[in-house]
Amino acid sequence: MKAFERRDLVINELYRHRKVHVADLAQKFGVSEETIRRDLDRLDKEGIAKKNYGGAILNAHTNEDPSYSHRHQVNIEAKRMIAVRLLELINDGDSVMTDTSTTAFEGLRRIVDDKKNLTIITNSLAVLSEFQHSGQKLISTGGLLGPETSSFVGPTASQTILKYNVDVAIFSCKALSMTGGLCDSNEAETELKVLMQQQASKVVLLADHSKFDRIAFIRLFSFDKVDYIVTDQRPSEEWIEFLAKYQISLLYPADSQ
Repeated sequence: MKAFERRDLVINELYRHRKVHVADLAQKFGVSEETIRRDLDRLDKEGIAKKNYGGAILNAHTNEDPSYSHRHQVNIEAKRMIAVRLLELINDGDSVMTDTSTTAFEGLRRIVDDKKNLTIITNSLAVLSEFQHSGQKLISTGGLLGPETSSFVGPTASQTILKYNVDVAIFSCKALSMTGGLCDSNEAETELKVLMQQQASKVVLLADHSKFDRIAFIRLFSFDKVDYIVTDQRPSEEWIEFLAKYQISLLYPADSQ
């Protein structure tokens, strides 16, 4: 068993039981207790778990959904670098579905300034407010508005998404795991992202470097549903080989090679 595979299994144990013990995990996975302690050290540093005597407990924040304003300030420069590479995947006249991620928001800032005659379908109140005078065609999903997430969710939003077949779906997620797939923390938002992916000819995931090798509460879908991943740094060789197996095109700034 490779280290990343064991790590994801440890995380699964944390989500299932909320706490784990070093001795139990060492026996379960056939490794030394010192190896498990190193795994838990890494999860503690990443904020997924909190170490305690003899093991660790799940960090409750992995299941939290921060406010839109808070998310917007995190890794803002990385999001702007991603926006530059995203631009080459969008053509004049494209129809685009996008979620409420702040990375997608930064991407749209570049797109609406550079491209013409776009149709943008979104459940993001922030996108609708920011780009209402952009000259692009905006379609709101409607639905139940979440005040903290600035997003529309629920049956009305789902029905609107299913009405349209689009050229591109652009969205982000909270975490990427080689064994756990794409993960997020908001169940209502996750349901809409799955529908957006289904309705698009081209699926583009935006994920800065901090999202790799992490896991979150809700599984979104597997990598075979994604056509492009745009990030701000060159991932590890292990990730590059992994994504190549799924025929995912990987885009990142040229100076990060």
